[in-house]
Amino acid sequence: MSGGVLVALAMGEWIAAAAVCALLGGGLLAVVYALRKSGREADDRVARLLAELDRRTSEIRDELLSALERERLENRRARALGELAASIDLDDVLRRTLEGAASLPGVDAAHIAVVTPGGETVTRSVGLSDAEADDVELGQAPSARRMRSLLVTYDAAGSDDHAVQSALVQPLRFGDDVIGLIAAFTRAGGEGFSPDTDLKVEELAASAGPAIENARRYHEARRLADIDSHTGLHNRRYFHETLAREVARSQRYERPLAVIVFDVDDFKGVNDRFGHLAGDTVLGQVGERVRGVVRTSDIACRVGGDEFGVILPESSLEDAEQLCERLKSHMALHPIPQAGRLQISAGIAGLRPQDDAVTLFDRADDALYRAKEAGKGRVAIATSAIGRAATEATPTAISRIEREER
Repeated sequence: MSGGVLVALAMGEWIAAAAVCALLGGGLLAVVYALRKSGREADDRVARLLAELDRRTSEIRDELLSALERERLENRRARALGELAASIDLDDVLRRTLEGAASLPGVDAAHIAVVTPGGETVTRSVGLSDAEADDVELGQAPSARRMRSLLVTYDAAGSDDHAVQSALVQPLRFGDDVIGLIAAFTRAGGEGFSPDTDLKVEELAASAGPAIENARRYHEARRLADIDSHTGLHNRRYFHETLAREVARSQRYERPLAVIVFDVDDFKGVNDRFGHLAGDTVLGQVGERVRGVVRTSDIACRVGGDEFGVILPESSLEDAEQLCERLKSHMALHPIPQAGRLQISAGIAGLRPQDDAVTLFDRADDALYRAKEAGKGRVAIATSAIGRAATEATPTAISRIEREER
């Protein structure tokens, strides 16, 4: 065996010498040459030498791979930071900020919370389940002006080994104002985060602050542009843009979608008796009552005059019927000053495979007009093409509406 090894070393003398010098330096190479020349060393010395060579080679390989991974994460973080100012979409800026935080060494998850100028708190997380996000909720951003960072530790009792152990929290600032917070989480025990990670999270927060502020202002401007000034609901433009998106999404994933179009019965009489300013006040009260009834997933809008629309994603005709009943009951139970108890008439349509946003809305709108023709406080359900809506409209329990074609 030793003879074979020595012959192999002799045949590849220069190649082996170059490789070993690159990995281990001249000291180990000198030993190899001494063994080759002397011929007096035992086989176990050669075996130990080759084992040491293999060990050192593995160490160098692991160090190179680790360095490459660190470089990849650093490039990812730098790219995320560089792209922050390239967008004014709030969701996009928050996503890129989270990507930058999640790429830092020792960070297993990240969370960001931003308060918009309108008072809405927008939160996003990466690497956390919904249950974990609730468990590690950090609440409002710390506002102490001299605070640099905050280390939060979590109780490990009753949690598994993979649970979040600690968080490094940085305030997000724009000038002297705190506009939110970013938190980096680790699932490892011990002392938490390294000083280098602490510094990088601080740098990330400082870079993200101005970009998030720009996105906040754009988000608020878009929100105000999408809001009807009289009712506080979304406006007509937002309704039709959102309906087009929801129709496309529902058809792509074969999910249900329903639309309600309703108006206030005898609203013209309110304007005639009390004037248009009073009419605007009544519309505002209607908007308030609609907001008190619709689900968070529903999109309620004023589509013009005293006509309103509600988009119900992931909802069937039965869901829309139930919402109509709640709307009717809420209006009847809560009189509006000057106008008294108001009634609404409504049309409902469910998305069909051949529908687009225009035909879906037109079918619901056509059903509304048929409900108005049948009397006040009625609901009609469209089941086919425009002009052939199913139309038994009943003033009582809408679950009893029979679908039939004319």
